[in-house]
Amino acid sequence: MLNLISDLVFKMLSDKVITPIDYSKLGCKQCLNGEVLGFDFTMAFQPIVDLRHQTIFAQEALARGLNGEGAVSVFEQVNKQNLYRFDQTCRVKAIEIASRFDDESLISINFMPRAIYKPELYIRTTLEAAKVYSIDPKRLIFEFSETERVDDIAHLKRTIEFYKEQGFKTAMDDFGSGYSGLNMLTEFKPDLIKLDIQLIHEIDHSKTRFAIIKSVKTMCDDLGIQIIAEGVETVEEKQTLEGLGIHYQQGFLFAKPAFETLLKTEELNHL
Repeated sequence: MLNLISDLVFKMLSDKVITPIDYSKLGCKQCLNGEVLGFDFTMAFQPIVDLRHQTIFAQEALARGLNGEGAVSVFEQVNKQNLYRFDQTCRVKAIEIASRFDDESLISINFMPRAIYKPELYIRTTLEAAKVYSIDPKRLIFEFSETERVDDIAHLKRTIEFYKEQGFKTAMDDFGSGYSGLNMLTEFKPDLIKLDIQLIHEIDHSKTRFAIIKSVKTMCDDLGIQIIAEGVETVEEKQTLEGLGIHYQQGFLFAKPAFETLLKTEELNHL
Protein backbone atom coordinates (compact mmCIF):
# COMPACT_ATOMS: atom_id res chain seq x y z
CA MET A 1 0.00 0.00 0.00
CA LEU A 2 2.84 2.36 0.81
CA ASN A 3 5.10 1.39 -2.12
CA LEU A 4 4.33 4.45 -4.25
CA ILE A 5 4.46 6.82 -1.31
CA SER A 6 7.74 5.38 -0.01
CA ASP A 7 9.32 5.72 -3.45
CA LEU A 8 8.08 9.29 -3.79
CA VAL A 9 9.42 10.34 -0.40
CA PHE A 10 12.76 8.63 -0.98
CA LYS A 11 13.28 10.50 -4.25
CA MET A 12 12.84 13.77 -2.41
CA LEU A 13 15.26 12.94 0.40
CA SER A 14 19.03 12.98 0.43
CA ASP A 15 20.91 10.05 1.92
CA LYS A 16 20.77 11.66 5.32
CA VAL A 17 17.84 13.38 6.97
CA ILE A 18 18.73 16.60 8.74
CA THR A 19 18.59 16.05 12.49
CA PRO A 20 15.60 18.14 13.64
CA ILE A 21 17.01 19.22 16.99
CA ASP A 22 14.98 22.42 17.03
CA TYR A 23 11.77 20.40 16.85
CA SER A 24 12.36 17.72 19.48
CA LYS A 25 9.95 19.43 21.86
CA LEU A 26 7.05 20.04 19.53
CA GLY A 27 3.73 20.08 21.33
CA CYS A 28 0.77 18.19 19.97
CA LYS A 29 -1.26 21.38 19.45
CA GLN A 30 1.53 22.84 17.30
CA CYS A 31 1.46 19.70 15.17
CA LEU A 32 -2.30 19.62 14.90
CA ASN A 33 -2.85 22.80 12.91
CA GLY A 34 0.04 22.40 10.50
CA GLU A 35 1.78 25.60 11.58
CA VAL A 36 5.16 23.88 11.92
CA LEU A 37 4.88 22.40 8.42
CA GLY A 38 3.73 25.28 6.27
CA PHE A 39 0.95 23.15 4.82
CA ASP A 40 -1.99 21.29 6.28
CA PHE A 41 -3.62 17.92 5.67
CA THR A 42 -5.92 15.48 7.39
CA MET A 43 -6.58 11.75 7.73
CA ALA A 44 -8.84 9.04 6.39
CA PHE A 45 -9.24 5.70 8.17
CA GLN A 46 -9.59 2.24 6.67
CA PRO A 47 -10.75 -0.58 8.94
CA ILE A 48 -8.92 -3.85 9.44
CA VAL A 49 -11.57 -6.47 10.16
CA ASP A 50 -11.50 -9.51 12.42
CA LEU A 51 -13.58 -12.08 10.56
CA ARG A 52 -13.61 -14.53 13.46
CA HIS A 53 -15.49 -12.14 15.71
CA GLN A 54 -17.18 -10.02 13.02
CA THR A 55 -15.62 -6.89 14.46
CA ILE A 56 -13.15 -4.15 13.54
CA PHE A 57 -9.67 -4.99 14.82
CA ALA A 58 -7.98 -1.71 13.93
CA GLN A 59 -8.32 1.46 11.87
CA GLU A 60 -5.37 2.47 9.67
CA ALA A 61 -4.74 6.22 9.45
CA LEU A 62 -3.96 7.42 5.91
CA ALA A 63 -2.89 10.94 4.94
CA ARG A 64 -5.32 12.93 2.79
CA GLY A 65 -5.64 16.48 1.51
CA LEU A 66 -8.08 18.78 3.27
CA ASN A 67 -10.59 18.26 0.45
CA GLY A 68 -10.07 14.52 0.26
CA GLU A 69 -7.15 14.54 -2.17
CA GLY A 70 -5.06 11.37 -2.24
CA ALA A 71 -1.95 10.71 -0.20
CA VAL A 72 0.43 11.47 -3.07
CA SER A 73 -0.72 15.11 -3.14
CA VAL A 74 0.24 15.36 0.54
CA PHE A 75 3.59 13.59 0.23
CA GLU A 76 4.61 15.84 -2.64
CA GLN A 77 5.00 18.58 -0.02
CA VAL A 78 7.30 16.52 2.21
CA ASN A 79 11.04 17.10 2.02
CA LYS A 80 14.13 16.35 4.10
CA GLN A 81 13.69 19.51 6.16
CA ASN A 82 10.10 18.81 7.22
CA LEU A 83 10.06 14.99 7.27
CA TYR A 84 10.34 14.79 11.07
CA ARG A 85 7.64 17.41 11.60
CA PHE A 86 5.39 15.72 9.04
CA ASP A 87 5.73 12.34 10.73
CA GLN A 88 4.94 13.85 14.13
CA THR A 89 1.95 15.68 12.68
CA CYS A 90 0.57 12.45 11.19
CA ARG A 91 0.58 10.85 14.61
CA VAL A 92 -1.11 13.76 16.37
CA LYS A 93 -3.78 14.18 13.69
CA ALA A 94 -4.57 10.46 13.68
CA ILE A 95 -4.93 10.41 17.47
CA GLU A 96 -7.02 13.59 17.61
CA ILE A 97 -9.45 12.52 14.90
CA ALA A 98 -9.81 9.03 16.37
CA SER A 99 -10.61 10.55 19.76
CA ARG A 100 -13.77 12.16 18.34
CA PHE A 101 -15.47 8.76 18.05
CA ASP A 102 -16.72 6.28 20.60
CA ASP A 103 -14.52 3.47 19.39
CA GLU A 104 -12.12 1.09 21.11
CA SER A 105 -10.42 -0.43 18.06
CA LEU A 106 -6.67 -0.12 17.62
CA ILE A 107 -5.26 2.81 15.63
CA SER A 108 -2.59 1.91 13.10
CA ILE A 109 -0.18 4.71 12.17
CA ASN A 110 2.58 4.53 9.58
CA PHE A 111 5.97 5.82 10.65
CA MET A 112 9.08 6.56 8.63
CA PRO A 113 12.28 5.11 10.09
CA ARG A 114 14.36 7.79 8.37
CA ALA A 115 12.51 10.48 10.32
CA ILE A 116 13.55 9.12 13.73
CA TYR A 117 16.83 10.12 15.30
CA LYS A 118 16.21 9.51 18.99
CA PRO A 119 13.12 7.43 19.83
CA GLU A 120 12.69 8.57 23.44
CA LEU A 121 12.45 12.19 22.30
CA TYR A 122 10.49 11.31 19.21
CA ILE A 123 7.75 9.48 21.09
CA ARG A 124 7.21 12.34 23.56
CA THR A 125 4.74 14.20 21.36
CA THR A 126 2.84 10.99 20.64
CA LEU A 127 2.40 10.27 24.34
CA GLU A 128 1.37 13.88 24.97
CA ALA A 129 -1.27 13.65 22.24
CA ALA A 130 -2.58 10.35 23.65
CA LYS A 131 -2.92 11.97 27.07
CA VAL A 132 -4.51 15.19 25.79
CA TYR A 133 -7.07 13.32 23.67
CA SER A 134 -7.67 10.47 26.13
CA ILE A 135 -6.42 7.68 23.87
CA ASP A 136 -4.89 4.67 25.61
CA PRO A 137 -1.34 4.34 24.15
CA LYS A 138 -1.85 0.58 24.09
CA ARG A 139 -4.35 1.15 21.28
CA LEU A 140 -1.58 2.35 18.97
CA ILE A 141 0.09 0.24 16.30
CA PHE A 142 3.09 1.64 14.44
CA GLU A 143 3.65 0.34 10.92
CA PHE A 144 6.97 0.44 9.11
CA SER A 145 7.31 -0.63 5.50
CA GLU A 146 9.53 -3.41 4.19
CA THR A 147 10.04 -1.34 1.05
CA GLU A 148 11.48 1.76 2.72
CA ARG A 149 15.24 2.01 2.49
CA VAL A 150 16.80 1.62 5.93
CA ASP A 151 20.45 2.64 6.21
CA ASP A 152 20.87 1.83 9.89
CA ILE A 153 19.25 -1.49 10.78
CA ALA A 154 20.57 -1.35 14.35
CA HIS A 155 18.94 2.06 14.88
CA LEU A 156 15.59 0.85 13.57
CA LYS A 157 15.82 -2.22 15.78
CA ARG A 158 16.42 -0.03 18.85
CA THR A 159 13.49 2.15 17.85
CA ILE A 160 11.11 -0.79 17.52
CA GLU A 161 12.31 -2.30 20.79
CA PHE A 162 11.72 1.05 22.49
CA TYR A 163 8.19 1.19 21.08
CA LYS A 164 7.45 -2.28 22.43
CA GLU A 165 8.77 -1.26 25.85
CA GLN A 166 6.22 1.59 25.84
CA GLY A 167 3.40 -0.89 25.19
CA PHE A 168 2.89 -0.08 21.50
CA LYS A 169 2.33 -2.78 18.91
CA THR A 170 4.46 -2.82 15.76
CA ALA A 171 3.61 -4.04 12.26
CA MET A 172 5.69 -4.63 9.13
CA ASP A 173 3.76 -3.31 6.14
CA ASP A 174 4.02 -4.48 2.51
CA PHE A 175 5.51 -7.84 3.53
CA GLY A 176 6.52 -9.77 0.43
CA SER A 177 6.93 -6.76 -1.85
CA GLY A 178 10.65 -6.22 -1.31
CA TYR A 179 13.78 -8.31 -1.05
CA SER A 180 14.55 -8.01 2.64
CA GLY A 181 11.33 -9.16 4.29
CA LEU A 182 12.68 -12.31 5.91
CA ASN A 183 15.85 -10.57 7.07
CA MET A 184 13.81 -7.75 8.60
CA LEU A 185 11.47 -10.26 10.20
CA THR A 186 14.46 -11.96 11.79
CA GLU A 187 15.85 -8.69 13.12
CA PHE A 188 12.69 -7.01 14.35
CA LYS A 189 10.03 -9.66 15.05
CA PRO A 190 7.03 -7.29 14.85
CA ASP A 191 3.72 -8.13 16.47
CA LEU A 192 2.04 -8.19 13.06
CA ILE A 193 2.92 -8.39 9.38
CA LYS A 194 0.73 -7.06 6.59
CA LEU A 195 0.86 -9.16 3.44
CA ASP A 196 1.35 -7.02 0.35
CA ILE A 197 -1.57 -6.64 -2.04
CA GLN A 198 0.38 -8.31 -4.86
CA LEU A 199 0.48 -11.53 -2.85
CA ILE A 200 -3.24 -11.31 -2.14
CA HIS A 201 -4.41 -10.45 -5.66
CA GLU A 202 -6.34 -13.42 -7.14
CA ILE A 203 -4.91 -15.83 -4.59
CA ASP A 204 -7.94 -18.01 -5.26
CA HIS A 205 -6.60 -18.58 -8.80
CA SER A 206 -2.89 -18.76 -8.04
CA LYS A 207 -1.27 -21.92 -6.69
CA THR A 208 1.99 -20.02 -6.29
CA ARG A 209 0.53 -17.22 -4.17
CA PHE A 210 -1.46 -19.76 -2.17
CA ALA A 211 1.65 -21.84 -1.43
CA ILE A 212 3.70 -18.78 -0.45
CA ILE A 213 1.08 -17.40 1.92
CA LYS A 214 0.46 -20.84 3.41
CA SER A 215 4.18 -21.10 4.21
CA VAL A 216 4.27 -17.57 5.64
CA LYS A 217 1.28 -18.38 7.86
CA THR A 218 3.00 -21.47 9.25
CA MET A 219 6.19 -19.50 9.90
CA CYS A 220 4.33 -16.67 11.64
CA ASP A 221 2.38 -19.11 13.80
CA ASP A 222 5.69 -20.57 14.98
CA LEU A 223 7.04 -17.08 15.71
CA GLY A 224 3.88 -15.80 17.40
CA ILE A 225 3.30 -13.11 14.77
CA GLN A 226 -0.20 -12.24 13.59
CA ILE A 227 -0.96 -11.73 9.89
CA ILE A 228 -3.10 -9.07 8.22
CA ALA A 229 -3.99 -9.50 4.55
CA GLU A 230 -4.28 -6.09 2.89
CA GLY A 231 -5.81 -5.26 -0.45
CA VAL A 232 -8.62 -7.84 -0.25
CA GLU A 233 -11.04 -6.99 -3.05
CA THR A 234 -13.13 -10.08 -3.78
CA VAL A 235 -15.20 -12.55 -1.79
CA GLU A 236 -13.11 -15.36 -3.27
CA GLU A 237 -9.88 -13.83 -1.96
CA LYS A 238 -11.47 -13.36 1.44
CA GLN A 239 -12.67 -16.96 1.63
CA THR A 240 -9.37 -18.41 0.45
CA LEU A 241 -7.47 -16.43 3.08
CA GLU A 242 -9.92 -17.50 5.77
CA GLY A 243 -9.31 -21.09 4.73
CA LEU A 244 -5.63 -20.52 5.45
CA GLY A 245 -6.48 -19.19 8.89
CA ILE A 246 -5.91 -15.52 8.07
CA HIS A 247 -8.78 -13.73 9.77
CA TYR A 248 -7.44 -10.17 9.93
CA GLN A 249 -8.18 -8.59 6.55
CA GLN A 250 -8.27 -5.11 5.03
CA GLY A 251 -9.39 -3.88 1.65
CA PHE A 252 -12.02 -2.37 -0.59
CA LEU A 253 -14.17 -5.49 -0.22
CA PHE A 254 -15.00 -4.35 3.30
CA ALA A 255 -14.64 -0.57 3.04
CA LYS A 256 -12.74 2.20 1.31
CA PRO A 257 -10.86 4.68 3.51
CA ALA A 258 -13.37 6.96 5.24
CA PHE A 259 -12.54 10.67 5.29
CA GLU A 260 -12.02 11.94 8.85
CA THR A 261 -14.17 9.24 10.39
CA LEU A 262 -14.01 5.78 11.91
CA LEU A 263 -16.49 3.39 10.36
CA LYS A 264 -18.59 1.14 12.56
CA THR A 265 -18.99 -2.59 12.07
CA GLU A 266 -22.52 -2.25 10.74
CA GLU A 267 -21.25 0.05 7.97
CA LEU A 268 -18.90 -2.56 6.51
CA ASN A 269 -19.53 -5.05 3.73
CA HIS A 270 -19.08 -8.82 3.60
CA LEU A 271 -18.54 -9.52 7.28
